[in-house]
Amino acid sequence: MRATLKDAWPYQKDKMKLPVEDLETAIPFYETVMGFRVVSRSDAPFKSATIERNDMQLGLAENGGDPTQDGCFFEVDDVEKAFAELKTNGFDKENPDFDYQKYGETKWKVFFVVAPDGLCFCYGERQN
Repeated sequence: MRATLKDAWPYQKDKMKLPVEDLETAIPFYETVMGFRVVSRSDAPFKSATIERNDMQLGLAENGGDPTQDGCFFEVDDVEKAFAELKTNGFDKENPDFDYQKYGETKWKVFFVVAPDGLCFCYGERQN
């Protein structure tokens, strides 16, 4: 079973312009390991692709930004299922290192994924 990605919030300004150095090198990780699919591509004003999963879209772009300083927080329905899915898809991290973090009044169970391109993603499940 696949985890459901409910929403995404970018660390910087825009989840539709997440910076990658090389789009063609980056895309396979998002498709194979993270379960996204490419829904569109563009070459202007720079090479970019829109990827989608669970009707939620992200944009990857060769826009000159620093991938190590960006990424997204994903709200998921089940973080343990999300990690198991990533492992099944080839993610090479052995332990999810689950943590609990509080943002405002909401407590989250979270783990982190750093893509080969340097973008960092936090998967979080709301806790009651």
